[in-house]
Formats: sequence, structure tokens, C-alpha cells
Amino acid sequence: MGLFDRLFGGDASGDRGDRPGTEGAGTPGTDASGREGARTAGPTGPWRDGDGALATPRGVALFVDGPNVFREEFDVDFGDLRAAAAGEGEPSNGTGGELEHGSDIVTARLYLDEHATPGLIQAAEANGFRVVTTSGDVDVKLAVDVATFAAERRAATIAVASRDTDFKPALEAANEYGLRTLAIAPGSHGRSDALRRSADDAVTLGE
Repeated sequence: MGLFDRLFGGDASGDRGDRPGTEGAGTPGTDASGREGARTAGPTGPWRDGDGALATPRGVALFVDGPNVFREEFDVDFGDLRAAAAGEGEPSNGTGGELEHGSDIVTARLYLDEHATPGLIQAAEANGFRVVTTSGDVDVKLAVDVATFAAERRAATIAVASRDTDFKPALEAANEYGLRTLAIAPGSHGRSDALRRSADDAVTLGE
């Protein structure tokens, strides 16, 4: 079974709540404020403004595939990851076109397995990353979170740092929700052409 087939069948109950007041909000058939009849696109539905209108997505959501990025053959720095994501910016009008550089990162998440060292976890947290550790499949957890952010329109740009082609369907799903997508490769020899082609933009660290 491929990653895309497992995407919504995996455990999507992990870390959320990067935006205050949204965690656990809403139920099927309601929006985040509990109004009946609202159309929902994700576990809590799309974000809405105070008047109930769909909120315009802003900023960049950065998702890092730890086991594939933090390897001996790559010299990856947390600051470089954040700079690559923020530096690509977001559409100045929220719908495409000219980019605003230096956009806010609304969430930066590092996904790790049970083999991650305490030093890596501490370094990530010191650099403002939320660490998501799983004893299962890191790919599934990351992809589910990407899909959730996209469905709820919680960021204008979805950035995925990896060399794993398994995340191609997740980026394509974000594109279908009208969000910009960015593929970040950990190095020139750690690039996935399929992942780059599925994203609106691509960055290779060290180039």
C-alpha cells in the first residue's frame, strides 16, 4: 500500500494547535465556532475569520523529514532550513504571483523516529522546531500533517524538506487546495527530481 493510500488512514492525532484556539475545535458538519451546516475540509475544518468567512492563509508551514535530512552525508543546519522556507515567501496577494520574501513561519516541525539522539532533539527545540517523534512510520505522520494543514488552509505555503519521493502525493494535495508548495533538498546528491517537479518551487541547501 502506497503512502497516498495510507494518508488519511494513518494516525493524525499527533501534534496540532500551532494556532491558538484551534486544537480540538469543531466537529463534522460544523465550523470551528460550532455553527451547524458549515462545510469542513479537515479535522477542524478550514480556518475562518470572526465573521465566518474563510480566512486567507498566511505564512509558511515547514515540515522536515528528519531521518532523510539529518544524515552524515549532509551538512544541514536548522537555521538554513528555516531560511530556505521563509526566504521563498508567499504570494503577496495570497493567490499567486509576486512573492513576499521573509515570510513568517507559522510552524516548523521536525519528524523523528525512535532512534533520534537526545542531542538532535535538543538542538531542534533550541532552534524553534516542534519535534514530533513516532515509533511508527515517520512518512505517514508527516504526510497526514501536511494534508491536514492544506485542507484547513493553515498556511499559504507548504514546505517539505526531504529527499523521499513518498511525499510527492502530499505536495500535490496541497497544490490542489490552492496553496504554494516548496520542496527543500538536503543537498545536491540528496535531491528527488520527482519531489521537485511536484512542487511550485524547489531549493537545494548548499547551492
